[in-house]
Amino acid sequence: MSELKEFKLSDVGEGLTEADIVRWHVQPGDKITVNQVIVEIETAKAVVELPSPYEGVVADLLVPEGATADVGTPIISVSVGPGEPPTPRPVSEIEDLVPPRPEGAVEPGIIGSPAPKAERQAVLVGYGVKLGTTTRRPRKPAAGRGGRTPVPPTGDVEPVRPAVPIERDAGPARPAGNGRVLAKPPVRKLARDLGVELGGLTGTGPEGSITRDDVELAAATVGGADHVTERIPAIGTAAASGALPREERIPIRGVRKHTAAAVAGSAFTAPHVTEFLEIDITETMAATERLRALGEFADVRVSPLLLVSRALIVAAARNPMINSSWDEAAQEIVVKRYVNLGIAAATERGLVVPNVKEAHSLGLPDLARALQRLADTARAGRATPADLTGGTITITNVGVFGVDSGTPIITPGEAAILAFGRVREAPWVVGGQLAVRHVCTLALSFDHRIVDGDLGSAVLRDVGTMLTDPVTMLAWS
Repeated sequence: MSELKEFKLSDVGEGLTEADIVRWHVQPGDKITVNQVIVEIETAKAVVELPSPYEGVVADLLVPEGATADVGTPIISVSVGPGEPPTPRPVSEIEDLVPPRPEGAVEPGIIGSPAPKAERQAVLVGYGVKLGTTTRRPRKPAAGRGGRTPVPPTGDVEPVRPAVPIERDAGPARPAGNGRVLAKPPVRKLARDLGVELGGLTGTGPEGSITRDDVELAAATVGGADHVTERIPAIGTAAASGALPREERIPIRGVRKHTAAAVAGSAFTAPHVTEFLEIDITETMAATERLRALGEFADVRVSPLLLVSRALIVAAARNPMINSSWDEAAQEIVVKRYVNLGIAAATERGLVVPNVKEAHSLGLPDLARALQRLADTARAGRATPADLTGGTITITNVGVFGVDSGTPIITPGEAAILAFGRVREAPWVVGGQLAVRHVCTLALSFDHRIVDGDLGSAVLRDVGTMLTDPVTMLAWS
């Protein structure tokens, strides 16, 4: 006789309390094996594939795609052993399990709500998180099996621009391997909210997938959509004409929620100071071109960010306190003798800061490959919790957005962040003569509890000197 096993959402990273169900890889009735990937979940930091701890037949999917589940919530049931598995429920019934959030509900961790202690859940097969006494944020009280339905949430990491509808004949939407139309969970929810049938739409996204624009266009075509997209129309146009509501409310969820908490905590905990330095980067641009021609870099993308990264690593070695953190509980400053270099990246999921581990130990070709892997992984939404934790100092390439500079907020747990502005041609005095040179602005924000003005200035000056004359980088390495 078969036995029904429930697989509970476990903590795949320190402090995880909830996750969104992005995509199921299995359906009721499918046979699965141990360690087979069954579902993709999205935490506040990364999209993670979860393997099955059981071998058997999928009996039921307990949480639908697009819903949020708390750690410890059963998300799938598997029939293990001989015998007929129970009859699965239809998908519509599963989706009906998603309850609305109680009005006025307060999340744990907020003033006024209790903070009960929670035991660590069983570890997933293949993850190996060790049991210990590490404390974590309290879990939220269970809100039923379904959870809540979410809304979709720099480096030479190219920014992901807002999607713009492109008129093209993309053909009919292609179904995924399980027979379903290709569409992300937030798009599916939007379609349900607007009463749009996905199967009848033509997808204009990658591989014929359905996008938000496709759904909204279809809704407007059949009678006017009661929804505002993230690309808000100009004041006085569509909104004023009544085609769209005048306001939109977007729930704060996922990466946006995590980022908001992190930057607010950093801004109001670490006293920020930002200094600016405009430099002549002509020799760095020339060195970048020469590196591209070398065989060692034939298989990798080389950009000025590579030399900016190397310059910051060298500057951190010359000024170790810039690569440190403030331990409030222990009342200590922790100086790191290694550099895990973070690169702020704008992705479809929001702002993430993956980091290159042990960047100080990499030669220039290996550093270039590591930066490219970091960029590709972040853009694909595959950065793991390990990629996103443990950073010691960060670079944000605001130049890719076409701006000169900014006042970056320090990544929590670090002491400084360097902003690299756009490279532009400008008049510059060279040897007493006016010339047209490649110029950019550097901005360094630092934690004034750790870094005094003279140290911050020294670091910024060192980076500027090495980018003005890359040979200096060789001498100081």
